[in-house]
Amino acid sequence: MSALSLAPRALYEEVAELLRQRIFRRELEPGSWIDEVKLAQEYGISRTPLREALKVLAAEGLVTMKVRRGAYVTEVSERDLSDVYHLLALLESDAAAVVAERATDAQLKELQKLHQELEAAVKNRDKFFAVNERFHMRLLELADNRWRDQMVADLRKVMKLNRHNSLLKSGRIQESLAEHAALMDALARRDREAARERMQEHFRNGLEAAA
Repeated sequence: MSALSLAPRALYEEVAELLRQRIFRRELEPGSWIDEVKLAQEYGISRTPLREALKVLAAEGLVTMKVRRGAYVTEVSERDLSDVYHLLALLESDAAAVVAERATDAQLKELQKLHQELEAAVKNRDKFFAVNERFHMRLLELADNRWRDQMVADLRKVMKLNRHNSLLKSGRIQESLAEHAALMDALARRDREAARERMQEHFRNGLEAAA
């Protein structure tokens, strides 16, 4: 592979994004050693920005640095997955409660439109994944708490490391869609506690499917 033409932004940030996407695509498998020399040659860069990029990914939980052994793609244990889902359930259910109480009618219509896109994507798994993430991210944006957004973004990166994504389980897409419909109903009724519970239930079921 020839050296890549990297964007003007900080070199290590660009390298971090390239590696992040390779990890999510499983080109760099969980548990695998990251060959710094090979990657530096592949990207046509020195090892300094590469090491800075690895520090960024380590802070996000995607990479584990081992003393005298180098960097490895993080492996997600059952305990890790349970902890991540638990925190996501707390953070996103709180966001759902806020949206039920504070969102404008126009904003709820945005979420309804995304829900309709989900319904249309049930037979296209990759598209369903993408729209599902957009739905959750938009709901968080509407709840308007940048610290929660940052925590959720980092937790969702770790969740993507799981080999057994919950939506891969047979029938899980249909179940997830039904849970989204129940959430939308609670939001439409402006019932903050019902919205909170529907989102928590969504994550409980997701963890069960992913385990």
